[in-house]
Amino acid sequence: MSNQELPLSVAAPGCVATRQLRPPMTGETAVELAAVFKALADPVRLRLLSAIASRADGEACVCDLSTGIDVSQPTISHHLRVLREAGLLTSERRASWVYYRVVPHALTRLAEVLATEAGTVVSA
Repeated sequence: MSNQELPLSVAAPGCVATRQLRPPMTGETAVELAAVFKALADPVRLRLLSAIASRADGEACVCDLSTGIDVSQPTISHHLRVLREAGLLTSERRASWVYYRVVPHALTRLAEVLATEAGTVVSA
């Protein structure tokens, strides 16, 4: 059995176990968060999220989102769908246009998770 396979509560010979300050992330939470981070792990999606978040009320029409991003409209729509499915955006059809809005709680949760893992506190 390698050291990586030992349970967290058992230290290998010669290894000094450190005190645990909080429970580590559960497997279920890690899977859930990995899906969100995977959605963010694309430069086009990050730029789209930023473009929406930088607008008044964190909302933008799809017609405004292609400016400065050198990909086709179907590709932009695909990336927006990925962000929406990850829970980072919501969308609403108004007449013939779709408006996207950032989900503030989703971004706050990611900030809190990263701050917790870094041992710091985030105030909302």
